[in-house]
Amino acid sequence: MFGIIRPCRHRLSARLHADWMAHLCGLCLALRDEHGQFARMVTNYDGLVISALVEAQTPRGAGRRDAGPCPLRAMRGTSVAIGSGAQLAAAVSLVLASAKMSDHVEDGDGAFRRAPVALAARRVASRWANQGGRTGARIGFDTAVLTEAVDRQAEVERALGFGDSALLATEPTELATSAAFAQTAVLAGRPGNVAPLAEVGRLFGRAAHLLDAVEDRIADEAAGAWNPLLTTGTNLEQARRLCDDAVLGVRLALAEAEFTDAKLVHALLVHELQHAVQRTFGHAGAHDHNHEHPPGWIGGGPTPQGSGPHAPQSANPPPGTPPAAATGPDGPPPEEPKPESLDGKGGCCWYPKFAVPARKRNFFAGCAIATYMCCSCQFCCRDPFPGPWSGKPHDTACDGCDCCDCDCDCDCDCCGC
Repeated sequence: MFGIIRPCRHRLSARLHADWMAHLCGLCLALRDEHGQFARMVTNYDGLVISALVEAQTPRGAGRRDAGPCPLRAMRGTSVAIGSGAQLAAAVSLVLASAKMSDHVEDGDGAFRRAPVALAARRVASRWANQGGRTGARIGFDTAVLTEAVDRQAEVERALGFGDSALLATEPTELATSAAFAQTAVLAGRPGNVAPLAEVGRLFGRAAHLLDAVEDRIADEAAGAWNPLLTTGTNLEQARRLCDDAVLGVRLALAEAEFTDAKLVHALLVHELQHAVQRTFGHAGAHDHNHEHPPGWIGGGPTPQGSGPHAPQSANPPPGTPPAAATGPDGPPPEEPKPESLDGKGGCCWYPKFAVPARKRNFFAGCAIATYMCCSCQFCCRDPFPGPWSGKPHDTACDGCDCCDCDCDCDCDCCGC
């Protein structure tokens, strides 16, 4: 599961959250029905925005069907998105996931340095690209524009140097997302929306590329990997300015398009995109200040008082101090509670459980766990969820959100405050 648009359930109204889940489940089921269970691994948050855009331009309910029970919905049925919108989202998700895996292979990231793993990954990436092409052809969308943009990325990266604009690196991504967003207007029969939605897609791709670079900046610097911000010498302040400009451009371009019901796409592409920028740069700033947590802390709350690298050390007696010397006027100090593991919220079939300290897994065991977690939707519904390989906790949609900070001035119910 990947993507920058991860709406918190507390920031969306009940109806908008239900619509968002309908597109998420619709994308997942479209991948399963057309390409098998394994294809559901490419389900991602940003891909469902395409499905939402198609539905927003068509009559309400024209592209929905009832789906059967699912363990991640507490065995309840629901209405899910179907039709050309879900198929376009599936095609784009497959091609982009193929490109992402190919990029890991080319960079030799982690286990991809091993020849057998790289060979298997290339085959999977090729299969996903072919599947995406077939699905796109079925709805009249040529995915070649996506693959060509991906192929150009390596050439663009090789030409960049220190002092160049970071926007040169985002140009292929902008081209790909622009084509995908413009196609939603074609599928919905709204030719007047092609130009504004192409601009929305271009700026969305720019923001997504830059945010991904910000998130990977520290790891790439440590590993000596290529990163557009490091290569061009773009600092966080400059990158934030570029992202804020992109968010504003998305909002202005979106206002020029005509929709049947624009509330969900407005919430996702205006408010949630802005929250993605705030979340990413907030984390980047915390990392730059060497923000640390005490051993055993696995997320979901603030750092406990009296712990961490800057905690006062006076409470701990020096080695060799007898027990009586460590007592205060009211007797011995209370024992510190041992860190407890969290297992997220709900989900009787959720596995693995958290371990403190986190338990790492090898590549193949991690792949098996990741497949199970993806098929059981833990990456989007379990909060927090354990990393398949690292075992460390990761927050989902509510990561760092300010759920009650409703500061929008638009006439919409996209905030549940």
